[in-house]
Amino acid sequence: MRDTAEKVDLSACRLCVIANRGSGKKDGDEQVAAIRDALTGKVAELALRLTDRGDQLSRLARQAVEDGFDIVLAFGGDGTQAAVAGALTGTDTLMGVLPGGTFNYFARDLGVGETIEDALATLLDAKAKPVDVGQIENLIFLNNVSLGAYPHILKTREGIYKRWGRSRLAAYWSVLVAMRRLRHPMHLVARVGGEERHFTTALVFVAHSAYQLDSFGLDGADAIRAGNFAVLIAKARRPLPLLQSAFRLAFGLSAKDNDFDLIITDSLTIETGRRQQLIAHDGEKTRMVSPFHLQVRHGALKVLVPADGSSKTKDAKA
Repeated sequence: MRDTAEKVDLSACRLCVIANRGSGKKDGDEQVAAIRDALTGKVAELALRLTDRGDQLSRLARQAVEDGFDIVLAFGGDGTQAAVAGALTGTDTLMGVLPGGTFNYFARDLGVGETIEDALATLLDAKAKPVDVGQIENLIFLNNVSLGAYPHILKTREGIYKRWGRSRLAAYWSVLVAMRRLRHPMHLVARVGGEERHFTTALVFVAHSAYQLDSFGLDGADAIRAGNFAVLIAKARRPLPLLQSAFRLAFGLSAKDNDFDLIITDSLTIETGRRQQLIAHDGEKTRMVSPFHLQVRHGALKVLVPADGSSKTKDAKA
């Protein structure tokens, strides 16, 4: 059951579902019921632990590990997946992924399926695969970490959504508002392999999702597949070109390589001129203290993927 080279015998496993009902899916309760129905009788023991609060996900996942479950199944968006992965990284507990968010980059990277139905089919015929995760200080992330413009776009977008509701127009407006407030670029030092590089920039994007980079049309996806980060540092300092770069990153549109300096590494330190910095990670936000130490944790998370090695993910846009 623990052998990562062999197909997982689901009938011999104790499985706990961690579901985030606050991921934004209106039919979340119906989907949770569908998950329960699909797994009932297929596993040795099934438990469902639900929450409407994202800050409770890590605690629920840690408790599931302590309770001895063989598999912890995360249902929700990339923020939910990252919270559960943070509790499971470095343990023998297997992680299953059920996409329930907007972009679901982690599920797409793994090839487990972009719908609940496909992901459940993967779970019923799966093998365990060790995968890399990113870490910044003591925080695990799956897809990306960013500093500067992007975290402030997320923060501004939340306020606009709360006041005016979710819409594409409101999302675009949030970028404009956030960029208007970012008048002073960051002065930072990136330390890689004993060398220092100095930058003046308003946006740093540390990518760890090959699928996401492919969808953005940026180089670096192959380096991520080889076990590295692709660190993108915006060259633009003036509002208009920076706004264009931020739009492309914020909305997954095709980006241009000449927008960014690119650093390929599996370990680096970033120091900014500010002691505290707002950090965006997998769609969530946290204030952290500079300098920031980032590393790839190689093979530190065991995830269920299709047993035959195939992928249920559609190709990313070039």
